[in-house]
Amino acid sequence: TGVQTCASDLALALRRAKRQALGLLGLVTAVFIATSVVERDLLLNCIKAMAEAAMVGALADWFAVTALFKYPLGIKIPHTNLITNNKDSLGRNLGNFVSTNFLTADTIRPYIDKLSISEYLNDWLSKDKNQQLIHSECSKIIQRIISNLDDESIAEFLATKGFELTSEIRLEKLAATSLLYLLEQNEHDRLLNIILPQAQHYVENNRELIYKKVVEKKPILGLIGGKSVTNQLISGITTFLEEIEKNPNHDIRKSVTLKLYQVVEDLNEKDDWHEKFDQIKEEFITKEKLYEYTKDIWLRLKEDMLEKLSDQNATFNQYIKQNIQQMIVSFQEDETMQENIDKYARQYVYKMVLKNSNEVGKIITNTVQKWDGNELSEKMELEVGKDLQYIRINGTLVGGLVGLVIYTLTHLFL
Repeated sequence: TGVQTCASDLALALRRAKRQALGLLGLVTAVFIATSVVERDLLLNCIKAMAEAAMVGALADWFAVTALFKYPLGIKIPHTNLITNNKDSLGRNLGNFVSTNFLTADTIRPYIDKLSISEYLNDWLSKDKNQQLIHSECSKIIQRIISNLDDESIAEFLATKGFELTSEIRLEKLAATSLLYLLEQNEHDRLLNIILPQAQHYVENNRELIYKKVVEKKPILGLIGGKSVTNQLISGITTFLEEIEKNPNHDIRKSVTLKLYQVVEDLNEKDDWHEKFDQIKEEFITKEKLYEYTKDIWLRLKEDMLEKLSDQNATFNQYIKQNIQQMIVSFQEDETMQENIDKYARQYVYKMVLKNSNEVGKIITNTVQKWDGNELSEKMELEVGKDLQYIRINGTLVGGLVGLVIYTLTHLFL
């Protein structure tokens, strides 16, 4: 709409200027006719000569201005309708002119030296809506990447890497290291402290079951007071367990500790443990089984990540937002980074402009050559036609003055 309004204004101004030039031509023509049909004295002869010369000047300049944009009176006179007939060379010359006169090192350097990308980025990044835009786009990109990942390939990759890792791991060494760590942290004592009260509670609550088991093994005890013997046995067991629980230096605790340290030593030194764990790996840790586990884990993880990315209040989204804000603050406070960005941007733009100056000329040339000749002529007439009409007006006035001077000189000297 703005372009159409501008073109309409230009067309109106052009028509007004044409009417002024034509009106002036009509005026001097009327003066010439009037002075030609009456008796003349010296003054009227001067006026007639001036009007005659003004007519010639006006018509000559009309012809010159019109010849730029069209054929005068529709007559195809050579070297007229210049813009339409010379459109291609005009575009080529214009492209060369811009490339050689505007896109040079000396002309572009002052403007490029003022270029400040960092200032624009600071201003852009400081706006909340732009920060939200960055966060939104980052989330979308991550979602798109995760969604487009090939589940089969990911599961296969994880299974392969997991199988390679387990193949290299000595499980008996890992078990020995883990057990040694538990021993050094007294975790086995804590485990006993959990088990012993439960064992006591189990024994106390299963007296009848224990009695039956004892009678099954030794029927004769049922005949000679088996329950009494069983109760004594149970009391002895619970007392024994209670002593172990309350005495941190009990022999049983020490014995268990020594046995566990012996297991650690055996795991590190005896080959039969290595063979046993290898057998376990071959039986339970196969690539096929790992693939099933990794695929299930990956699908669950993928679903969870996509769900959290869709939730703006999820921790993952908040983490992305927080990191974006931290990067923005770091950029705004890092003057060295800003200076480097400006420097690299200026160097890049400077090199690209100089490198592609000829391409800009080609773009101008190709664009002009693709235009319709008549359309180009009309566009140019709209842009400069108003000013060219003043050439006609000036030609009329200057022609009249020159005619007056010539007539005066001729009358005085000849």
